[in-house]
Amino acid sequence: MAQIICENLTLGYDGKTILSGLNLSIEKGDYLCIVGDNGSGKTTFMKTLLGLLTPVSGKIITCDGLESVQIGYLPQQTQIQRDFPASVYEIVLSGCLNKARGLFYSKDLRQRAYDNMRKVAIGELAKKSYRQLSGGQQQRVLLARALCAADKMLLLDEPASGLDPAAAQEMYSVISSLNKDSMTIIMITHDMAAVKKYATHVLHIGSDVFFGEKAEYISKYGIQGEGL
Repeated sequence: MAQIICENLTLGYDGKTILSGLNLSIEKGDYLCIVGDNGSGKTTFMKTLLGLLTPVSGKIITCDGLESVQIGYLPQQTQIQRDFPASVYEIVLSGCLNKARGLFYSKDLRQRAYDNMRKVAIGELAKKSYRQLSGGQQQRVLLARALCAADKMLLLDEPASGLDPAAAQEMYSVISSLNKDSMTIIMITHDMAAVKKYATHVLHIGSDVFFGEKAEYISKYGIQGEGL
């Protein structure tokens, strides 16, 4: 069943149109990879799905009872965030804020934070300082935080960016296991090996726009498509 439908969607900011006439449907359990050149509109599209930006025109329709509080978001990490002086547990728990009553976290929400830390294999790091972790560990902390907000869908902006190959593979493996557990994944990436291995569908944004199943994308562009 569709969770998000985009109808004749036009995106842009500061009066500039960067993507127009986009039509697609994202189904429950899909693993959609968004690929394309830098500046082509990938992050703008993701932020528009999240309601952080307003479409220039067209519609985004949510279906299957999907609500904003059921969507987790992992943006690209900045250097300031890497030096954030808080414990792993505190950062993960903050992902439950949209489900909390004010700043009060219930026992169930605190348990949710611990469960999600274990789910991404960082349970033993709960009391560690976030700023002292490796890049791969920090990304898994932020993924656990996003999971605290997510019940049905995760939006990930370059989740393996800056990680060494081993840490990147660990991250992708965790994301894949979440997808197999019925979590819909929408991921911006430049890693075409990850697209080939994990995606069910691909949105290619560039001089032309493609949306469809992975096999169709590979047949049309090749997995090493120009500009990717």
